[in-house]
Amino acid sequence: MNHSPEVGSRITDTSAPPDETAVRDWIGPDAFTRWAALREWIEGSYPGVFTPDWVYGGKKHGWSLRYKKSRAFCTLLPEYRAFSAVVVLGGAEREKVEARRDRLSPRLMALYDEAETYRDGKWLKIGISSAEELKDVTELLTLKRPRKAAA
Repeated sequence: MNHSPEVGSRITDTSAPPDETAVRDWIGPDAFTRWAALREWIEGSYPGVFTPDWVYGGKKHGWSLRYKKSRAFCTLLPEYRAFSAVVVLGGAEREKVEARRDRLSPRLMALYDEAETYRDGKWLKIGISSAEELKDVTELLTLKRPRKAAA
């Protein structure tokens, strides 16, 4: 018997990285609108900086889309009927978040406070199911790396 995937399941087909159609079909049209908006925001804010790279994390974690230059910027996780972004904040980046704590959303600060701090930083997995959550992620990414000035 073939079971439907559960909400939050990852794309695990190893035959090839997912294309835009596969991502849209997996995460759904509403999530895909936010997925596309975040990708466009990254490209528009950091033109020519990142080349997104599909990474396979095994059967449990599936495919993710990583944005990295010399250091990780963020990773997008296409999940069944949803998607999340993972942002790792090092020491200097955590200081920036702390300095702007009163200007960031209570939801984002709750995720930040609950995230465990590891040797390489604080790992935040942020579900993006609304325009407000998309804004949270773009604000956090701007703190992590200032936007590139338009040429």
